[in-house]
Amino acid sequence: MHCSEVRTAISARVDGEELPPGISPAALDAHLYGCAECSEWGTRARRLKVLAAGLGLV
Repeated sequence: MHCSEVRTAISARVDGEELPPGISPAALDAHLYGCAECSEWGTRARRLKVLAAGLGLV
């Protein structure tokens, strides 16, 4: 699985959407466990969602 695919899946997860076809929750979690860059990207995506919610944007 490529990081670009994982980041699309992270975005879907953060937004409460279904994961893209072919990416299971277990596969996403495994990639995040082994890839510090994607893990950090996910942390920043979650923070952004919280900040946007605080501003009433979501």
